[in-house]
Amino acid sequence: MKNDRQKRILEIVGREAIDTQELLLQRLLEQGVKCTQATISRDIKQLRLIKEPIGQGKYRYTASAGQQSRLNVEDKLRSIFRDSIVSVDYAQNIIVIKTMAGLANAAAAALDGMSISDMVGSLAGDDTALLVMRDIEAARGFCQEIHEMLR
Repeated sequence: MKNDRQKRILEIVGREAIDTQELLLQRLLEQGVKCTQATISRDIKQLRLIKEPIGQGKYRYTASAGQQSRLNVEDKLRSIFRDSIVSVDYAQNIIVIKTMAGLANAAAAALDGMSISDMVGSLAGDDTALLVMRDIEAARGFCQEIHEMLR
C-alpha cells in the first residue's frame, strides 16, 4: 500500500507541477488512493521530495538528485527480488521468504536496500531469508506488499 502510494506520488510529481500537499492529495484521490494530508506529508519527507522554483514565483515538488539515483538502484533491487522469490509467509513478527537455491542473500540484500521502516533486520541462508519486523501488523502488511509485488 505505502510503496504503491509513494510510487504514484513520484509519478504524479514527475509529470505535473504539484505545488501543494492538498493538490497532491487530490491527484491521489482521483487515482483511487485514499489517504490523509498527514500521510502525504510523511511520504514527502520519506521520499525526500524538494520544492524547486519553476519561475514567476511558483514552485513544484520534485525528487532530489540523491532520491533519483536511489530510485534507480531500488528498481534494480526489486527486479532481483521478484526473480528470486518462490514463496512468502509470516509467523508473528517474522517473515519467511523462500527463494531459488543460492538467491536468498540477493533477496535479503534487495530488501535491506529498500529502506523499509518497519524492518528491524534480515538474515539469509542459501534459499531462505528471515525478516524481523517491529510487530505482527508490520509483518502482515509487508507480506501482503510482497505478494502484490510478485504479481
